[in-house]
Order: sequence, then C-alpha cells, then structure tokens
Amino acid sequence: MSNIIYIGYYFKVKPLQPATEILIAELGYAGFESFVETEEGVTAYIQKEEWRDDILNDIQILSSDEFQISFTFEDIAQTNWNAEWEKNFNPIVVDDVCAVRAPFHDSFNTEYDIVIEPKMSFGTGHHETTHMMIQHILNNDFKDKSVLDMGCGTGVLAILAELKGAKPIDAVDYDNWCYLNSLENVERNNCKHITVIEGDASVLGHHKYDIIIANINRNILMQDLETYVSCLNKNGLLFLSGFYADDIPMIQEECERLLLKFEEKSQRNNWVSLKFLN
Repeated sequence: MSNIIYIGYYFKVKPLQPATEILIAELGYAGFESFVETEEGVTAYIQKEEWRDDILNDIQILSSDEFQISFTFEDIAQTNWNAEWEKNFNPIVVDDVCAVRAPFHDSFNTEYDIVIEPKMSFGTGHHETTHMMIQHILNNDFKDKSVLDMGCGTGVLAILAELKGAKPIDAVDYDNWCYLNSLENVERNNCKHITVIEGDASVLGHHKYDIIIANINRNILMQDLETYVSCLNKNGLLFLSGFYADDIPMIQEECERLLLKFEEKSQRNNWVSLKFLN
C-alpha cells in the first residue's frame, strides 16, 4: 500500500450553490486533487508534498461577501481513505443493463459489467452526473465511433464506450491521480482501444471525434466548449454534464453560438446532462 500522505480540508459552505461549485474549481486550479461534496459543503484533498502555507491565498471565493465559508484541515493517510471507500462503496446497476462494481464485489449478470477501483477519483457511477452519462452511452450508438472522454476520472465512461463498440477512445484528465487510476481501470477491464492522457483541453490539438463526453465543472465547460466543438466531426454528438438545472441557459446559449443543435436533456435531482448535435 502507498504511504503517500494527503491533507484533507473540510469546508462548510452557506449557501451551498453556486459557492461549492466555484470553490471546487478554484481549489482544482490551486492543486487540490479530489473532492467530495457533503451536506455541509465540500471536502478537498491535496498531497502533502504539494501543500504550502499559502495554498488558499488565491482562492477568491473565500473572501466573497456573498457566502459564508469556514474550514478545518488535517493530515490523512491514503491507506485510510482506501479502507473508508471500500467499506462504503456499494455496486450499482444502471437500467438493469450496466453494473459498476469494485474488484471485491461479485460479478453481475448484466450485459455490461465494469470493475472500477475509484480510490480518490471521481466516477463510480453513484454520482448523478456519471449515472446520466452512463445512460447516454447505453442509449446511443457507439459502434466504431471515435470518442473523447474529457475529465475521465476513473475512466468508467471510456470503458463503457469501448464495451459498446467505440474505437479509438481518448480518456483525458488533468488530475494525475485520475490519470493513474484510469490507466489501472482500463487494464483491469481488458480494454484495448483506450488511450489515457494526462492534461487539459490544450492536449487535444487537432484531434477529431465522432462523440465527445465531458462530465466536468461548469466553469471549465464554458471555458473549453469552443475547443470541444473544434474537435467534433460533422454530425458528431456532444454530451455534457457536471452542472445544475440553473446553468442550462448559459451552457445552451454558448453551444448554440457554436452552431450546435440541442437534442435532449436528462435530470437527476438538480443535476442535469445535455445532448447536442454538431
């Protein structure tokens, strides 16, 4: 087991939204690796060797008069985190077709049985946005389609895309932990057509895709939408999630400015996903 030490920050946020989303985006740019939204706010993790005394100095939302944000922090051993998620991580089944489980769970008699060891990465299928993206993949034709999974987290969506017949597939995440975790999970599920890439939208260059999946924070989506569209083939599909119903007008306006055609909306609780056609 690794002996990497993480520092965990426990933020209490009032009101929760949009402050929590903004806080996560700013912490991500500051070097925090992983986040868990809680009933009171958000817990954020950063490797101790990456931490410094002034790590929060550039987090602008902490000085905002619009929100009340307090926090505590402590050292956390990664091994303790693994034990914690292992104790609480239950398998899920989406639409009786796709199971997402950990290596220590029994296999499911479903058409798609995906084994994910999430560790500190996003994308177990439990979060509403991942669940909706899984449904999009199940409900659309991916056979022989070139796919980009942007903000891949654990790699679960890229893995399902390959199981649905997609190839080739690029899975991209700027978080080193997610990059390494996706590599592990791609190998664990015997995928042969997925290339995992560490980086942000700047690594896409002139690549072209038939389908782009982007399950990312709203601010990053808005920042990178033009890049995604430039990489989307004619008649290609763009699936977006990672934001709330209140964010739809802003995102839809930007997509339509980029000449995308709105096709479909899904919603789970207050989280939404959108489908666009190029």
